[in-house]
Amino acid sequence: MALDDVVQVTTTADDADVLTALARDAVAARLAACAQIEGPITSTYWWQGTLETADEWRATLKTTQARADALEAFLMEHHPYDVPEVLRTPVIGGNPAYLAWVRAEVRGEVGE
Repeated sequence: MALDDVVQVTTTADDADVLTALARDAVAARLAACAQIEGPITSTYWWQGTLETADEWRATLKTTQARADALEAFLMEHHPYDVPEVLRTPVIGGNPAYLAWVRAEVRGEVGE
């Protein structure tokens, strides 16, 4: 398989518990092999004409291109924000064994 079939999908939220549950549900559904929650981070952005600054947490989920559309749809459907950040970034290199593990986990082939 090509290296570029593994991707990272990131999202942010202002509630670590909500984001942790979202990540856990995505991994349980095999939409992602794993997820890490980082934070708090400080985000500055425009929202409805007002410049805002808020503490948020970031989830980074590892998946494959084949599962990324479903993962993004899941995040959009269950996210508490009206317009959530959901970004997909291709993985262009890394530990071949780890990348193989990501592929296998989202296919449900290991780790049962």
